[in-house]
Amino acid sequence: MVTVIPDSEFSDRVKRVQRELDRQDLDCLIAHSNESDPANVRYLSDYWPVFESAGVVVPRDGDPILLIGPESELYARDRSRIKKIMKLLEYRESAEPDYPGMRLSTFRDVFEEATGGRKVKRLGIAGYAIMPLPVIEGLRKVLPETEFVKADNILRRLRSLKSENEIAALRESSRTAEKAIESVLEKIKPGMTELQVVGIAQQALYENGAEYEGHALYVFSGKNTRHAISRPTHKKIRENELIQLNIGARVSGYSSSIGRPISIGRMPQNVRKLVEIGLELHQETRDLMREGIPAKEVAEKFLKSAERKGVKENVLYGPCHGIGLMEVEPPWIETTSDYVLKRNMTFQVDTFLYSSDFGLRWEDAVRVTENGVETFCNRWEMIMEI
Repeated sequence: MVTVIPDSEFSDRVKRVQRELDRQDLDCLIAHSNESDPANVRYLSDYWPVFESAGVVVPRDGDPILLIGPESELYARDRSRIKKIMKLLEYRESAEPDYPGMRLSTFRDVFEEATGGRKVKRLGIAGYAIMPLPVIEGLRKVLPETEFVKADNILRRLRSLKSENEIAALRESSRTAEKAIESVLEKIKPGMTELQVVGIAQQALYENGAEYEGHALYVFSGKNTRHAISRPTHKKIRENELIQLNIGARVSGYSSSIGRPISIGRMPQNVRKLVEIGLELHQETRDLMREGIPAKEVAEKFLKSAERKGVKENVLYGPCHGIGLMEVEPPWIETTSDYVLKRNMTFQVDTFLYSSDFGLRWEDAVRVTENGVETFCNRWEMIMEI
């Protein structure tokens, strides 16, 4: 069943942003998103850009404004929970059409509308790492004396603590991903390509309520399993080799991902040994997590355990990252983390080990509770040789 985030929750998000603007003495926040990272704009408006990019301006007082590209007006008006919508050339698609004759707003119009003509002395920027030059140049042109302040911390802090509706959406996205893995395990055969198996998963995701894949789906085999970030290929799957599945669904904007190493037939002994150690580390990490625990302590104990097991050199990164509107989102759990775990934070426990010949990933989404974690998927926690 699809979870619908109510209008009241979107309104409350804007109000909480405005309280942070007041606390940090910022006149406005402008949040940026694009098709590959829609999280900030979707969090505030439910709008999900396609081809074009998008932004949301939130003034310290008053109504937010959704900023879209020239082609998206009807789509945005049908979808957005924010009613004020303005079209700007700066949010056009990367092919850069000129749209001669189309009436478009400017950033001067936007801030006149947002602030009622008041001067913007300090402007917060959210989506700092992905905001493109056309938007930055457009802002500087109309706000030459304004101080630009990196303000990702505002939305990151709000997004890190999930509401009951968000948690319900994450549970449902995980259930949908489980259906896809079930279908893969039933239908996968030697001789299929990695991409053909992705097709099996995609069909099941959409048949079971996904609005999109949660991320680029991973079906890697043999040496391709070494890739922490990659794409499936036309390589044919063989018996007795490692196959890595990472399958995620997107439901109501919220992403899942379930990672399992499998093989068709017996795994080679050296492969099975590392897979087993990975599962031990994966389970230990979840056992370390609960409300009030310093995040860095989880990472430090994970690495100490990896060292005791003789696989520290096989570890690429820390054991967890946030999950929500993106399959990978802040905060990470690393040895440099300076926060404590709080109830209703959601993380992807992401145990990736690799060697020169193969790699494996055990991966599950969890919700932090007072006494531990709720794991959204509790299936297939075994060495799967099918």
